[in-house]
Amino acid sequence: MLREYLPVLLQIIVAIGFAASVLLVSVLAGKTGTRSALKDSPYECGMVPQGAGQPRFSVKFYLVAMLFILFDLEIVFMYPWAVVYKEAVAQSSSIFWSMLSFITILMVGYVYALKKGVLDFKK
Repeated sequence: MLREYLPVLLQIIVAIGFAASVLLVSVLAGKTGTRSALKDSPYECGMVPQGAGQPRFSVKFYLVAMLFILFDLEIVFMYPWAVVYKEAVAQSSSIFWSMLSFITILMVGYVYALKKGVLDFKK
C-alpha cells in the first residue's frame, strides 16, 4: 500500500525542496536595499497618493448583487426543468407543481425586497 503513495510523497518532497531552494537563492543572491519613506509609499501611476484608497460602497450595491445572484440561480434551476418537462409531465404532474411552488417562493422574496426598498435607488 505504501508503494501507491510513494509518487505523491515524492512530489511533495520535490515541491517543498524547490520552494525552499528558490527562497534560499533569493535571499543569498538578492540585494539588501535601504528602506525609506519614499520607497515604502504605494506607487500609482507616478502620482502622489492622496486620500483614502477606495471609496466605500453603499449597502444597496451588495443587496442588488445578492438579488441578482439569487434570480440568476433561478434560471439555472429552471432550464433543466424545462428540458425534461415534456417527458416528465407524461408520467406525473408533480413536476409542474414543484416548479410552481419554487417560483411562488421566489416571487414572495421578490415582493419582500420591493417592499423593503432594496431596488429603490433614489434614496
